Amino acid sequence: MVSGPRVLRVRADNMSPMTLDGTNTYLIDAGENQAIVIDPGPLLPEHGDAIVLTARDHGLTIAAIAVTHGHPDHAPGAAPLAARTGAPVYAHAAATFPHDRVLGDGDELSAGATRLRAIDAPGHARDHLVFWFADELCLFTGDVVIGDGSTVVVAPPNGDMRAYQRTLHRLRDEYPNAARIYGGHGEEIEEPQRILDWYIAHREKREAELIETLHAQGRQTVPQIVEHVYHATPQALWPAAARQVFAYLIALQREGRVVAHPLDREPNEFERTILDPDLSRIVDAASRAVAVAELGIVPGAIEIEAFELVE
Repeated sequence: MVSGPRVLRVRADNMSPMTLDGTNTYLIDAGENQAIVIDPGPLLPEHGDAIVLTARDHGLTIAAIAVTHGHPDHAPGAAPLAARTGAPVYAHAAATFPHDRVLGDGDELSAGATRLRAIDAPGHARDHLVFWFADELCLFTGDVVIGDGSTVVVAPPNGDMRAYQRTLHRLRDEYPNAARIYGGHGEEIEEPQRILDWYIAHREKREAELIETLHAQGRQTVPQIVEHVYHATPQALWPAAARQVFAYLIALQREGRVVAHPLDREPNEFERTILDPDLSRIVDAASRAVAVAELGIVPGAIEIEAFELVE
């Protein structure tokens, strides 16, 4: 449970393929017997109890609640925790979940003797914030960077690949002295610069593979691209991979490097499996809302297109 000298982690019991080993809630010892909670997590009463009990066991009163973004495994616990403690909820200006105060880029959240700086961090979600805790030289990254060696989902319409890549570069370049990253899932990261470099390189590599596929194969549908680029990925995860491919293609279309050609036909069975998946094959019923939010899939909304490079 203890993650650092002034940081406590309480992990929600919501393990799934989308949330990995569960969502991390963090309590910062802000001094003066006060605590700041980051990401109160899903709407699980037992998790709310665990947050309150952890604060109490350490002699802390919850004075502020900060939410990195509005996905169902991070934000829903904020309102009941606020009602229980009287602490205000801080969130991004684009947040649609209940909150009391808005944090813009560079704004500070204060409690006790501690200040956190909010960093506008779009890409995984439009309403995403990262928090910089200068006293401990650490970043709370939500779902921008996670701690189990996995990458994160960047899926339209709420996700934006170029915005996400800019966020990664910004965190690496503006916080070179960061000593630790606390992600929304997994363990803390002790080598932030190395991991950020790896995240950046991974996205560039996937995009290069996509472009090479179009160069070698000519016009390709998203399922065909997935089959080439993600051939080493378990097929059960290909629907998630397809959402990543869409994010790259949208970026490349905006830049005039790729053009889409609508195909006037119904999807075949393989295409439907990838583009309109049965989410019960990926997650259980309790995790479906997270999958819908993360992947941005609208059931039944399929338009088959072929994409090609602009020479």
